Amino acid sequence: MPRKDPRIDAYIARAAEFARPILRRLRAIVREACPAAEETIKWGSPAFDYQGPLCGMAAFKQHAVFGFWKGKLIVDASGQDLDAAMGQFGRLTSLADLPAKRELVRYVKLAMALNESGVKMPRPAKRKPPLPVPADLAGALRRNRKAQAAFAAFPTGCRREYVEWVTEAKRPETRAQRIVTTVAWVAEGKKRNWKYESRK
Repeated sequence: MPRKDPRIDAYIARAAEFARPILRRLRAIVREACPAAEETIKWGSPAFDYQGPLCGMAAFKQHAVFGFWKGKLIVDASGQDLDAAMGQFGRLTSLADLPAKRELVRYVKLAMALNESGVKMPRPAKRKPPLPVPADLAGALRRNRKAQAAFAAFPTGCRREYVEWVTEAKRPETRAQRIVTTVAWVAEGKKRNWKYESRK
């Protein structure tokens, strides 16, 4: 069993009196359920690693928290109120707020299994906000009803590609020509990179 990290001992000793028994119990349960867990400090709070980040805990002035790195794959289905605080168990103010030991052990084992299997947390897709259409391009589109309607029907990403193409032009002549080309292609329902799509 990996040795205890003295920094966690110091963290618990500095925590508010109500939080100390909560942190001690959580630490003991994690170490019992996962004897190979490495203790460490991450983001200034106690954490446990096992083939990658496993779980962590923290104490604040009026509550403590505990959570799993892959909590959405472990605890979400249990009906816990995840909005109550950081972690997956809400605001912990006493030992009575903790789930039963058997339940916590089951969560730790599940977290271990996810790490052993190499499961990664899905990253939320970052959606770019729509770019404002520059006045010269908007005016050209308005003069061609078919192009204006097609442009409005395009997904945000397709509109963004045209706007970026026009606004990235370094010379006014290049920009003007790109606007003419944009209106022609859009009127035909073509996306910015239609030439490459047709080769697939």
